[in-house]
Amino acid sequence: MTTIELPVLQLEPVSNPTATSAGGHAVYVETYGCQMNLNDTEIVQAIMARHGFRLADSIAEADVVLLNTCAVRENAERKIHERLKHLRGWRKRKPEMVVGVLGCMAERLRRSLLGEQDLVDLVVGPDEYRRLPDLVERAFAGEQG
Repeated sequence: MTTIELPVLQLEPVSNPTATSAGGHAVYVETYGCQMNLNDTEIVQAIMARHGFRLADSIAEADVVLLNTCAVRENAERKIHERLKHLRGWRKRKPEMVVGVLGCMAERLRRSLLGEQDLVDLVVGPDEYRRLPDLVERAFAGEQG
């Protein structure tokens, strides 16, 4: 039996590559995990921009922070939970900020993420990305989902 070791990508956030001048809320997307997530982030950014959201270059500029996750990478869950706890501080300064978790980890951990008070406003799996603009607007209106 031959064992093949696959390379492991480090779990590091990737900042938004572009910003648009479109009106509306500013959205910041951090990407964690596998290479496919980089592509998913580009898709999410395009969907949001097409619906009038501006792409922010930092959390400080953002009205919406989305963490695009991967359930495959080692320690991914722990790192995402740490990041979400860090974002609680931002939410205290900007109570209107919407925080969401996207991707395959989001799907798997939907109940636990939504169950933790003041952690996330929305949890969206890969099949729901097209609904993101509507889900974000609902979150601004106070809905969680």
